[in-house]
Amino acid sequence: MRQQGAHPARTVVLLPYAQLMPWAQQYWERYQADGFAPRFETTRSWARRLCVFEPQGDELAGDVARDTLTARALLDRAGLAAQRDMLAAPLQEAASALAAVVAAMAPALRAAWGEQARSALAPVDEGSALRFEAVVARIALEWVLASRHATDVLFEPGLRQSVDALVLLQGFQVEPLAQALQADWGAAALTLAWPDAPAPAGSMAGQMPGHIALHPTRDAEDEAQRAAACVLRHLAAGRAPVALAANDRALTRRIAAHLSSSAVAVRDENGWTLSTTRAAAQLMAALEACAWNASADAVLDWLKQAPAIDPAVLDALERALRKAGVAHWPDAAARDWSASPAGPALTAGVALVQGWRAGLHAPRPLAQWLQALRALLLAAGQWPRLEQDSAGSAVLAALRLQTDRQAELDGWHGAGRRMALAEFSRWASEVLEAARYKPPGMDAAPVVVLPLPQLLARPFAALVLPGCDEKRLPPAPDPAGQWTPAQRQAWGLPSRQTLESAQRAAWHNALQTPAVDLLWRTGDEGGEPLLASALVLALQLDGLAHQGADPRCQRRVAAAPTARPSPQGQALPLQRLSATAYADLRHCPYRFFALRQLGLQEADELAADIDKRDFGNWLHAVLQHFHEALRDDPAPDDATRSARMDSAAQAVTRQQGRDEGDFLPFTAGWPPLRDGYLRWLAQHEQAGARFRQAEWHTSQPLDPDPFDPSGTLDMVQLVGTIDRIDTLSSTDGPGTLVSRHGSDVVGCTQPSERSARRIAQPIPSVLASDATPRCAPMASADRQMIGDATLVSHHRSDIVGCAQPIPDVLANDATPRCAPMASADRQMTGGATLVIDYKTENDSVTRQRISAGTEDTQLAFYAALLGQDSVRAAYVNVGERGQTQLHEPQALLPLRDRLLAGIRHDLGRIAAGAALPALGEGQVCEYCAARGLCRKDFWP
Repeated sequence: MRQQGAHPARTVVLLPYAQLMPWAQQYWERYQADGFAPRFETTRSWARRLCVFEPQGDELAGDVARDTLTARALLDRAGLAAQRDMLAAPLQEAASALAAVVAAMAPALRAAWGEQARSALAPVDEGSALRFEAVVARIALEWVLASRHATDVLFEPGLRQSVDALVLLQGFQVEPLAQALQADWGAAALTLAWPDAPAPAGSMAGQMPGHIALHPTRDAEDEAQRAAACVLRHLAAGRAPVALAANDRALTRRIAAHLSSSAVAVRDENGWTLSTTRAAAQLMAALEACAWNASADAVLDWLKQAPAIDPAVLDALERALRKAGVAHWPDAAARDWSASPAGPALTAGVALVQGWRAGLHAPRPLAQWLQALRALLLAAGQWPRLEQDSAGSAVLAALRLQTDRQAELDGWHGAGRRMALAEFSRWASEVLEAARYKPPGMDAAPVVVLPLPQLLARPFAALVLPGCDEKRLPPAPDPAGQWTPAQRQAWGLPSRQTLESAQRAAWHNALQTPAVDLLWRTGDEGGEPLLASALVLALQLDGLAHQGADPRCQRRVAAAPTARPSPQGQALPLQRLSATAYADLRHCPYRFFALRQLGLQEADELAADIDKRDFGNWLHAVLQHFHEALRDDPAPDDATRSARMDSAAQAVTRQQGRDEGDFLPFTAGWPPLRDGYLRWLAQHEQAGARFRQAEWHTSQPLDPDPFDPSGTLDMVQLVGTIDRIDTLSSTDGPGTLVSRHGSDVVGCTQPSERSARRIAQPIPSVLASDATPRCAPMASADRQMIGDATLVSHHRSDIVGCAQPIPDVLANDATPRCAPMASADRQMTGGATLVIDYKTENDSVTRQRISAGTEDTQLAFYAALLGQDSVRAAYVNVGERGQTQLHEPQALLPLRDRLLAGIRHDLGRIAAGAALPALGEGQVCEYCAARGLCRKDFWP
């Protein structure tokens, strides 16, 4: 200034980064405490101070909210409306890159520059694979040339009358606008380099002090933990403030989360992306929930953030949706909820939500969309929360949702075009993604997050630089955009060589920090091995860095295994026992305690994907619909039956609210499955079987134990739903089922001698306290009663006995049963009854069920539900490859009697205070809903 004879108050110093402005002011006050100070500005801040820029029409505004609409309007005019969604973002990116070049020249020179720039454009060839890229480049160039720019005021001739001198401080990369101003101002402009000029590439050897520590890590989480530990170590040593370089924003957020857990404040100098805040997520959840095809999960996620919905109604709605397996909200809205326990409340709640969603369905211009969104947020009770939150206020401001901000839309070209909800949601997402948010009250934070170049002239005591791998810290960053090298050179865009020089200069400057920690991961999330950046490898080669010690403190933690739970359930007696519930008791007593006695249930998934279980439930309903229609209107020919089965499948699909596309994985297997089932059905009917009813809900009281005077089992009801009941012709005899399908039948009139001995032989009970023999024992796969109060598992055919011995239950029909079930009042008329349970599993699994004898209790339980002796039961395995087979167990009635004896014995022991331990053995634990409760993985 002395050389120029300029007064400090009439001098402007242009800085490369806005973050340097307060530091430059402090440095000036330190060395020149008295007198006037120059104005420290950047080109943008100086232009804003001189004049408020108001773009007009289609001009590039530098505001994503407006430029997004303008880009779409320009594409529409160019005949690319069909490609609008695909090309809008690349068009904005290309225009922003060119705007930096065009704004760096005086407005009077732009026309001539534009003529030269057009000659570098690739021709638009209709048949070219790069046609759209060429069109985007041409539209971007014309858009930028036709626009005024906010910094045009810096080229006004009258500006020089108020400024004596212009001082430009260079950064790591030359700013085109600052360079143009220097040329335009001539002798009144002065360019200064920083005192510590960056060393050229390859000349750093011998210049770095030995304060650089290297920290290779395993993966992203290990890198985040170690980086946070490095920061904490510096702070503990009194080295503050600490710079945390943001090479990887996702990794930086992980590190900030670890530091927050240690009560260390972190200030992001450039701010976080606004879309990552909770307020933005809540608003976008509302838009996602209002889509016409919104999932039930998306609507529930939104409603849980809406204070206006009654929490009790919301809980009931979620339970009902999960129980019914409704994955799509339109299906939930069309469903009749009157039959549900909370029917009126559910109906009213769904109607309320539908009223909210209906306000955002019709296409409309942007201004009306903002009004509708504001009304939705007010109705749902979200608006007050957003206004009271700093991030929420930033979201409302970015989207122009406040009433005083919507006047800005009047001059926006493209804002009047009608758009659908999907396009409006995309616009809102792009606006929030481009906006930045700085939490208030973080100015004094000891940790500062900033990009590597912004370390220039900053007095940090330590630097922690994570993300120094070959992918996140390349020596030569890729230039942004799709421009060719020739175009970059012709238009003055940064080349790869320019970016490499700036990257190495910023790297060299960063290493001047008194203490530096460099971290990188050796493997990425997908298992891909990673090397350190070439910049780090050069430090190692020159011996300018040392291996850093892991700053994380090792703690010795005493092992505290969780004891295996072994509760007692006598205070929670069951009054209704199903086959599944008793199977839980046999598999694992603790599972029975948790799921049946405590009534705990895992939440069903609201997933749209159809799995094998959903297909099985659907097939059950199809067969019920088909057989009931066939019973009422018989059809003997195969073609009619096949058509009826297809009709039943379509009807059930509609009743369950399923889309035909939901069953695409199973569609190819439907014709062979249908034809194979119909072939089996024809032969089954030839054997004398006739369908009676399907999905029969029934119950049967458990006969009391005559040797239990306490009467603890008097109120127990056996309950269940039987898939299908057939009546067998009496001509086949009470114990024979004849089938002409070869191996499709597993069963016989009498059990083999070996099976009869295995089933009938009495086994002494291990619970006996004296020499009293026990009889008709129930074999159990997973548990055995020991002592007076403990249930344990040995995965063998352990014993649960009944009260009286029976020498041979297969000897003759007159042999008395053990505590027989009364059935006179439940006896069905006609021939023998066949209980059928459908299976869609692999046929070998069904065969194992039958061969397991007393290990499988489902058919025996169903036989007990019918309460009659002329009953038979079988599994019908409906295979997807056209093989339908019937599997019937041997000697069903002895199995039923032993099952009932086992039920009485087990429930009696529970009522007497027997322990119900978690077994933790076998495949039962793999998909057990109570596994997280029993804490098996933490047992000693």
